[in-house]
Amino acid sequence: MNDRTRRFEAAALPHLPAAYNLARWLLRDDQQAEDAVQEACLRAFRFFDNLRGEDARPWLLGIVRNACYDWMRQHRHLADQVEFDELRDSGVDEPGIGSSPPGGGDPAALWEQRATGQRVDAAIEALAPAFREVIVLRELEDLSYEDIARIAGIPIGTVMSRLSRARALLRAALGAEAPRAQVGGKRDASN
Repeated sequence: MNDRTRRFEAAALPHLPAAYNLARWLLRDDQQAEDAVQEACLRAFRFFDNLRGEDARPWLLGIVRNACYDWMRQHRHLADQVEFDELRDSGVDEPGIGSSPPGGGDPAALWEQRATGQRVDAAIEALAPAFREVIVLRELEDLSYEDIARIAGIPIGTVMSRLSRARALLRAALGAEAPRAQVGGKRDASN
């Protein structure tokens, strides 16, 4: 393994879970997300010398985003046919490792948490891709507005506007019954 490959792996590999999470939320399919991340990694390796600075995360996520949108453009007729699968996408199979489940194992509390998680996931999945990507990058990946702007190739004002609109759409979809803290909580597609 040469030095360039080692440097690429050190810069990119720590960000693969975030890359997959973004791809999964944008493409709404596990296999397509894996393919998009693989394509993005090939592109990133090819253009690794263009990386400026130390933080490869926004750079890699921007490439993943572009790979996802390329796939959606090429497969436009299939893009809206992917269905939400409650069992696959619920994200509640494993509570945090080493942590006790919320509600102390109370079945009613666990059921409520799972139901809320499913409603949040479905509401995020129902968003248009432009809104879904900014919500995922900000609320799930905890990126700054500046990083989101770089990844999406849009001005910071547009990031803020899309976030505001996406949050309003989520609130409307979830209704008054969903706690606001759940929308901003960490949820990723790989759970």
